[in-house]
Amino acid sequence: MHRAKPVVEVVRLGLIPFQEALQVQQFYVNRHESGSAHALLLCQHPPVYTTGIRQRPYPASVLDQLRLLGADVQRTNRGGLITFHGPGQLSVRWYVCELEKTIMSLCQKFGIESSTSPHTGVWVADKKICAIGIHCGRYVTSHGLALNCNTNLTWFNHIVPCGIEGKGVTSLSAELQRDISMEETVPHFLDAFKEQFNCELKEGDIGDS
Repeated sequence: MHRAKPVVEVVRLGLIPFQEALQVQQFYVNRHESGSAHALLLCQHPPVYTTGIRQRPYPASVLDQLRLLGADVQRTNRGGLITFHGPGQLSVRWYVCELEKTIMSLCQKFGIESSTSPHTGVWVADKKICAIGIHCGRYVTSHGLALNCNTNLTWFNHIVPCGIEGKGVTSLSAELQRDISMEETVPHFLDAFKEQFNCELKEGDIGDS
C-alpha cells in the first residue's frame, strides 16, 4: 500500500516588503502548528539587508550606513549572518539540506554546475548563488533560502555576505550571460522542489486556512 504524498500549498506573494512578509510567514507558522498543511511561500523583497543570530548585533553606525544606500535593514531570528535581499531574488521558506539539493537540481536544469561547501548555501565555484538561513521552532521551519536570479549584485559590495571573507556572489543571469527572470525560474524551482521533497503542490492564496 502506497502512502499518499504530502501536499504543499504554494503561495505566491510577489514583491513584498520584508517586514510584511514576516507577518505572512508567521500566519503560516501558526497555521501549521495547529495541524494544517505545509506551505511554500514564494516572494521577492524591495532592497533590504537582514542580520541573523550567529553573532552579536552589528553596530548601529554600520546599519545606518546601509540605510543611506536606500535599503531597509532588519534584524531577524534566522540563523546566519548579514545578507542582502532584493528584486530578482527568489525567497522561500523550508529546510536547509534538502533545499541545497533542490537548488543544485535547479542549477543543473539551467546547465550550471553548482555544489555545496562547508559554508551553508549553494555555490558556483567560489561564488554563492543561493544563501540559506532558517529558524526552527517546535518542528516548524521558517525563513529559508534566497536564490539570485537577476539580482543587482552590486548591493552585496557593501557587506561581507553571510560573514564569509574572500568569496563572491553570483546569479543565474550572471552565469548564463542573459536575463533569467523570476517568471522563468519559478517553474523550474517548483519542479525541483517537488522532486526533491517527493510531494504534490497546489496553488494557494494568502491567508487560506
